This record gives sequence, C-alpha cells and structure tokens, in this order.
Amino acid sequence: MKVSTMDLVSSILKGNIDELVAAVSSPELNGEVLMVLTTAIAVVVGCLIFFVVKRSSGQKKETVSAATKLVVKVPEVEEEVDDGKKKVTVFFGTQTGTAEGFAKALAEEAKARYEKATFKVVDLDDYAAEDDEYEEKLKKETLAFFFLATYGDGEPTDNAARFYKWFTEETERGQWLQKLQYGVFGLGNRQYEHFNKVAKVVDEILADQAGAKRIVPLGMGDDDKCIEDDFTAWKELVWPELDQLLRDEDDNAVTTPYTAAILEYRVVFHDPTEVSVQDKSWANANGHAVYDAQHPCRSNVAVRKELHTPASNRSCIHLEFDIAGTGLKYETGDHVGVYSENLTETVEAAEKLIGLSPDTYFSLYTDTEEGLPLTGKGSLAAPFPPCTLRTALTRYADLLNSPKKSALLALAAHASEPSEVERLRYLASPAGKDEYAQWVVASQRSLLEVMAEFPSARPPLGVFFASVAPRLQPRYYSISSSPRVAPSRIHVTCAVVYETTPIGRIHKGVCSTWMKSAVSLEDSPNCCWAPIFVRQSNFKLPADTSVPIIMIGPGTGLAPFRGFLQERFALKEDGGELGTSIFFFGCRNRRMDFIYEDELNHFVETGALCELVVAFSREGPTKEYVQHKMMERASDLWTLLSQGAYIYVCGDAKGMARDVHRTLHTIAQEQGSLSSSQAESMVKNLQMTGRYLRDVW
Repeated sequence: MKVSTMDLVSSILKGNIDELVAAVSSPELNGEVLMVLTTAIAVVVGCLIFFVVKRSSGQKKETVSAATKLVVKVPEVEEEVDDGKKKVTVFFGTQTGTAEGFAKALAEEAKARYEKATFKVVDLDDYAAEDDEYEEKLKKETLAFFFLATYGDGEPTDNAARFYKWFTEETERGQWLQKLQYGVFGLGNRQYEHFNKVAKVVDEILADQAGAKRIVPLGMGDDDKCIEDDFTAWKELVWPELDQLLRDEDDNAVTTPYTAAILEYRVVFHDPTEVSVQDKSWANANGHAVYDAQHPCRSNVAVRKELHTPASNRSCIHLEFDIAGTGLKYETGDHVGVYSENLTETVEAAEKLIGLSPDTYFSLYTDTEEGLPLTGKGSLAAPFPPCTLRTALTRYADLLNSPKKSALLALAAHASEPSEVERLRYLASPAGKDEYAQWVVASQRSLLEVMAEFPSARPPLGVFFASVAPRLQPRYYSISSSPRVAPSRIHVTCAVVYETTPIGRIHKGVCSTWMKSAVSLEDSPNCCWAPIFVRQSNFKLPADTSVPIIMIGPGTGLAPFRGFLQERFALKEDGGELGTSIFFFGCRNRRMDFIYEDELNHFVETGALCELVVAFSREGPTKEYVQHKMMERASDLWTLLSQGAYIYVCGDAKGMARDVHRTLHTIAQEQGSLSSSQAESMVKNLQMTGRYLRDVW
C-alpha cells in the first residue's frame, strides 16, 4: 500500500492511531513524507500545550510581585492630527518635580477653561531625541509656556540641561521664532546669587534674539518664600491673555471658578499571604543599561568612618559605595545621587497618623478598573512598586519637609472636624498667606507635625501618596574621589544634619543620618546598600594639567578637591607636568574637624598640592574664614590669575560662596588697580570663559 502525505495528515487530525502506526510502519514511507509527519505532530502537540497552559493560567489567582522589571524608556512618536483646535505646549525643566507639577496644573486648568484648544505637557528632555530636532520642532510651535527651575550655581535641571546648552550656545539663528507667543515661569531661591538665571536667560533669548512675542511677564518663583503663591499670582496674569488668543468672538461662555481636583491614585489592597514579596524593590536595579535617577544602581556600602574627632559635638561621615562590576562610571568632579530611607521613628509616627497597619500591602494605579484614565492622571507621578505601607513610607514619602498649600487642601477634604477643615483651608488661602508663611514655613513644621495638629484629617492612601506626601527625592553629593585612584568606589563626604527647629523639634537629615548609621562591608557581610546614580558636572580640572589652579572649599566643600588632588597625584605618578596649586580650606578647630588632615599633608609632600592654607574659625580671639586667608594672599592670587589660573569654589552658596565672590572682586580692584565695574567685568569674564567654577548648594 502506497502511503500519501494527505493520508498521514488525515490520520493525525482524526486521531486514528491504528492507521497512523500502520502508515509509519510502511516500507514505502519516504523521507519527504516522514518530514511532513514529524512537523504535523510537532504542531499538534504545541497547540495542545498552549491551550492547556492558557487555561490553567486563567484559573490561577492573581498575585502581585513587589519588584517590577526596569525597561529602557522609548519615546513615543505621536502623530500630529489637525483637528482644527489651537495647540498649546507646556514645557518643564524640573529637578524635584515642582516645575513639572506647576506645568501640569496650568494645563489642567487651561483645559477646563478653553475647550477649543489642546494642551500638551512636555518634558524638555523628551521633546527632541537629537539636538537638531529642537529647532525644527520649535519652529512649528505657535503658543508655548516654559516652567524652568534653576539649581546650584545658576545651572539648568538635569532634564533641561541638553536643551539649555543647545538653546544658549547658538546665537546666529536670527529671528527664527517670530510665530511663537510664549510665557516663562522660573523656579529659584532668592538666597542664591543666580536667582532664576535659567528662566531669565531663556526669556531674554526668546524675546530679544529669536523674535518670539512675550505675552505675560517673566514669572519669578521664590522657594525661599512661598513659591505656590508666586505661581498663583503669575497664573492670574496668563488667563486674560489666553482669553484673547483662545476664545472666539462668538464664545460667550462664562468661566466658572476653577477648583483643582485633589489627585488620587486607585488603590488595590492585597492579601500578604498571596503576594510574592521581595524585600528590596530596588533589588533588580542593576539590570538596566543606563543608570539615572529613574534607574539607579544598587550599591553596597564598602567603607564608613567618622571624620571628626571625639572632641567635636558634630559629625562628618566618609562613606564609600562599591560599584565594582555594576558598569556605573564617574569622572572627577561629578555628583552622586543617593536614595536613602526615612528613619524608623519617622515612619512609625506616620503610620499612627494614617491609622493603618504597617503590614498593609497595596498597589497604586493611575487608571480605573476598566482601564480609563483617572481624573488628573496627567498630573500623577508614576506609581511606585506594590509594597507594604511601611515600605512605602520608608522609601517613597517625603515626611519631614513642610507641606505645600495643595497638601493642606487635600487634608481639609478628608478632615471630619469642621474647625480643622476651616483652619486648613484658611492656611491654604490667599487670606492666610502670612500665617502660612509663619506657622508652617518659618517654623519649619514638617508634614507629620502639621498632620498631628489636625487629627481628624485621615486621607485615604490614594490621596496621601498623590496629594499630601511628595515623593522622597535623592540627595546629591560632590564625589570626593577620582576614578584614577578609586575606579570601583564612589567616595562621599557628608556633614550629618542634626539641628533644632524653631518649635523645638530635633531635625535629623534623612540621608546624612542614614549614612551615619550605615553598616559597611568592612563591619559585616550583611552591609547596608542604597540605590545611587551619577550626575555629570562641569566642575572639572583644566584639560592642560600645567595650568595653575586655586581651590577654595571649607568643611565638606573639600569633597571635590579631594578628588582633584587624587587625580593630580595619579598624574604626577605617571610623570605628568602639574601647574601651581593652592587650596584654601577652613574648619573650626584643628583638634575637632580638620577632616582628611593626613591626606592633605601627604598631597603637599608628594607635590600633588603646592600649598595648603587653612583658616581655623574657632581657635583665635576673632573668627577667621577662607576669605580672610585669601586677602592675606591677594598678591599671590592675582599673580596666578594673571598666569591663566582656574579658580574653584565649593560649599555653602548663601554665605561662604558670596563672601568669596566679593573677596575675589576686591582682589581684582586692589591688585589690578581696576574700578569696581572693571573688576566686576573681569570676574564675569572668568565665569563666562570657564575659569571660575563653583559647586555650591
């Protein structure tokens, strides 16, 4: 009997095993038919397995894993649809989320006011994949708002840095944005020298060079006061302008008073016994290709030691993160961002105020059960991974900063005592501006202290994490090592924050306190660890190692200079030529807080540092600081500057850095016989040419 291919397939489909066996046994079965038979059997078996697995998985109970896989963010390409509506783009450059929050708040209210327009909120870093795209895309914009924060020494935020560099460096584009109408709101702190510099520069270039039309005055948000009030006042200037631009002549709609929705996540509670709990939700962080604030690197604490002597009543910690084998890299002068955890005592206080068990296991969502977006979804931060309440409060909630006015309104909405509701609303209102400034801000009342004053306010978890407690932010430190000397370690030099607030609370810095109590690998294999990432800095040594350098950094301002000196030591060991160097360091007393004294002396002995000048502010009858030592060496400093020296300053921006800046101005006047304006011009030129660099906070 001759066996055909169709006979075999028919036997398989009918399940006729006897016929199949007979066919296989046939001597006439050739290789081609055998191949078809094998393939057919494989397909049938595969289908059976698929349906069995699918059915069994559908019958399983849903479980939640605490760890979520980190994936590379791929920008979505959105097709522009011409729906006839006027389009408004709202850009933001944010470091802590405040600028992003304001951008989204403006867009949400604008959507309610102007139904015939569309509003799109855009992260400046996501706006263009390549720098060349910025110009092409901006030329298509006709109405835009920019929310731009300034941090450090007048620097843009991480997500705005690429845009800002591109936007400010090219000055020969002509009037290329004449079709654009715009507004800018800056976020800064008036205590810093370069208050709202980024917003000022962008606003000036848009109007004076690019030919764009400013429709509302530059907003100057001041975080030293109440930046929410600054935003609200500026926003009221925006609406009349948008009324003119976005309302038709026949649009007689009456604008009802707008009340911002209180943001709330959808919360799903889970039975802890059915949950696959992983103790550390950052545990798989090292699987990501690129490390940044959203994708940090898990790093063990390799070394921790106290730098002050027992005679000191303060504390300063030297800590080393082990990055061997992680792929994380850094350069001398960079910053490290560290995610730390709230103290147990802080978390327990929060648990009592919330009124839920610390073992409550839950997950957050920004959509409904049907998959529809929640009200205000665009303003909600991405949910953190499913976890217990204790874990959420420990890792993700900022509990010790003073609450924003929006948080007070959220508490008021969930308070049961009428007098508390009235009081909370008053503090958040324009009428209560002065009392909020005094009772909350000046008194440094934390979120937990405010909640304790209003015990009937018990917001549900979805509201608490969306509208009451901001997300706990990473702390940044100047890296105090060089990869030439410590390629597998990132060193941090951290002053421990321990101070009394105006109302008597002992405030312990979140990250510095964690560092002080961290268990290192030297002490135990079960050491502490933290999610970290590196932020690049322009605080770098001259490319030409023979150029003279002047370094000024009292206290922990020494940190980046320790990295500089390690770098110079390695260069010298390799036979490199080093220029003259002088370091002005300051501390209170050599017997208490002269940190890294032996190392600094070693750098002098080996020639990595030419001269160390130390100011001890508590040893003599009068206080002596680094600026006083600078004046004593004014002639030498002027000579070095005349030889092309770079000058570096690191430390406190509000006090020391200002004093040093004034001293530099005075030295230029006196040693260079310059007028005040000439000295100012010279110092500014040093900054513009990159010879005067500051790493301040």
